[in-house]
Amino acid sequence: MIDCPFEKIFPSQLEKDDSYYMSMAYNAAIDGWKADEVPIGAVIARKDEVIATGYNQTRKQSDPTAHAEILAITAAARSIGDWRLNECTLYVTKEPCPMCSGATIMSRLGRVVYALPDPKMGCLGGASSLHQLPQSNHKPEVLCGVMREPCEALIQAFFKYHRAKSPLDENPSSTLN
Repeated sequence: MIDCPFEKIFPSQLEKDDSYYMSMAYNAAIDGWKADEVPIGAVIARKDEVIATGYNQTRKQSDPTAHAEILAITAAARSIGDWRLNECTLYVTKEPCPMCSGATIMSRLGRVVYALPDPKMGCLGGASSLHQLPQSNHKPEVLCGVMREPCEALIQAFFKYHRAKSPLDENPSSTLN
């Protein structure tokens, strides 16, 4: 387990808004940091109930597809017994990559809320907008910027920490996801 200099956020359950659920995704990202994974967290909510959470586990699972969003989508589908997540919202601390953006569309997520845009690899408004392809049969609502500052500080600190390690140490990928 790796020490993380950031504290988890414990939101009030009185107002279950986008910041409430993004706080949970942020907390999952901290769990990712502690597991020595790129700290990206995801939460899926359905009717004010969290049905799935995830954080990146590509290193732990030796699986390039073990992104927070993919793990959360899989868990959410199992939770409700259906691959169609129309009534669900994905909260994620960084804009989904091409693979994860495709998964949000294929799983029919009704809404995607992310904190930090990714102008290099993000595909829900950053580098590209897969959800706006004219021929797509599903177009989730997308919202960017909820809790951007703490999510950005977390991921930047993680890479600064890893880049400061000895050149002989294994460094995580410089991509954000």
